[in-house]
Amino acid sequence: MREDFLHYIWKHKKIQINNLKTTAGEPVVVTSVGRHNFNSGSDFFNAKLKIGEQLWAGNVEIHIKASDWFLHNHEQDPAYDNVILHVVWEDDTEVFRNNNTPIPTLVLKDVIDEALLNNYKRLFAKDNKWINCENDFGSTDDFVLNNWLERLYFERLERKSETIESLLQASNNDWEAVLFKMLTKNFGLKVNGDSFFSLAQSIDFSIVRKTQSNHQALEALLFGQAGLLNQDVENAYYSLLEKEYEFLKVKFKLINSNVLPIQFFRLRPPNFPTIRLSQLASLYATHQNLFSKLIEGNALEDFYKLFKVSTSEFWKTHYTFQKESKASTKTLSKSFIDLLLINTILPIKFSYAKQKGQEVDSEILEIASLLASEKNSIVNAFNALKKVSKSSIDSQALIQLKTEYCNKHKCLQCAIGNALIND
Repeated sequence: MREDFLHYIWKHKKIQINNLKTTAGEPVVVTSVGRHNFNSGSDFFNAKLKIGEQLWAGNVEIHIKASDWFLHNHEQDPAYDNVILHVVWEDDTEVFRNNNTPIPTLVLKDVIDEALLNNYKRLFAKDNKWINCENDFGSTDDFVLNNWLERLYFERLERKSETIESLLQASNNDWEAVLFKMLTKNFGLKVNGDSFFSLAQSIDFSIVRKTQSNHQALEALLFGQAGLLNQDVENAYYSLLEKEYEFLKVKFKLINSNVLPIQFFRLRPPNFPTIRLSQLASLYATHQNLFSKLIEGNALEDFYKLFKVSTSEFWKTHYTFQKESKASTKTLSKSFIDLLLINTILPIKFSYAKQKGQEVDSEILEIASLLASEKNSIVNAFNALKKVSKSSIDSQALIQLKTEYCNKHKCLQCAIGNALIND
């Protein structure tokens, strides 16, 4: 038995509400269960009850055992003198206020619906399942599931907006600077995401603004800060970048000691950090006001056109500085741009609209619905239970579901868990 289940029972009145009595035999009439408190203090504030012939307004405290009152040291906290009802699963001791009056106690196990309890026990049965509802996820009603996934998608956008808002505050409300940091991080993908982000953090965006009209200088800035220009390499382009970076390093007093090491291991050549950094440099050399253009864009094709960039000339015949390769135009692929849209552009647009008090939910949903579902271990596992992920809305929602609900056993706050418990 978990205490959050008792909270759920009380909050949603999943009990024989017309036949409640305290352990002293006094009838209890619930006018209002109160406001659920997720912070410190009583579990429910401002409940309204009639106990016996007395009307009460105050707080409700919930425990599995009545003796948990003392386990949590509530007897030492004067704030708990405002508790008008102690709701428990098991009544193993009496609890008193500071003035020695007993706090009325209601025992839930005697008034709970048996089918609800059995469904709860089945959902939380410990048998090493990937998720608690693994055996029932496939039979979840499509209407319930689809509506829940859409809500989860916006929950995930809200979570990402917290990071964006933090970066915005640190950059004095410079949206272009925030976009640069977020884009740089996601150009690094999973392997180099943190390294690329630390690279972006090491460069004041004013320096990017001052160098982006010179493609070679911008590339030198990124490669130098990434620690890729301290090798023993003999070719003309490397020497040009090295010389340019030394000039920039002195001019802007650049430091890269906090930049995390860049990785090549486990990457296919098109995803090598050298290629991604060159493409990033091309993007900013091409667009002077990228943030404004992204905010103005409202159709998928708008973004594909903006991100139609390739590497500089040298990288058309190289993946690393040392070795020449077969010539190819290394443009950003559609699938890579889709990842940028999912992880950077749509969250940025959502956060910007939120700050400005604008409504863009329908626009974001329309774009996200056109982007293919991501493929990862979480999405694949859910799809094995039920083919549910059809677009990026679903894949992002499923990541949110697994990390914020399933992993934390927050089934009682999940629409799927609620449907199964109340079935």
